[in-house]
Amino acid sequence: MWCLVMFDLPVQTKKQRHAAIQFRNLLLDMGYAMVQFSVYARYTPTQAGNRSTVEAIKENLPSKGKVRILHISDKQWAKALRFSNLQEEKEQDNTDMLLLF
Repeated sequence: MWCLVMFDLPVQTKKQRHAAIQFRNLLLDMGYAMVQFSVYARYTPTQAGNRSTVEAIKENLPSKGKVRILHISDKQWAKALRFSNLQEEKEQDNTDMLLLF
């Protein structure tokens, strides 16, 4: 299973920027990797493996902004269409993420 965390956090003030950086660092410390700006993903063999990290995310939500957590199967992840600079990416290398396990 893939756990995606997507967020839009305000960064107008120094305090808001600090909260956004802390949230991003929390995700990185928990083994998430940046897929796109404000979209982070982590692979675990089962959805149950993500329960503790989801609870940690919920406990550390910034006071402002929006956060969405989504679980998708490995098959769904592999079927995603990916484009970069108007060119379709045929295959994405996720070896960095898989080396963690």
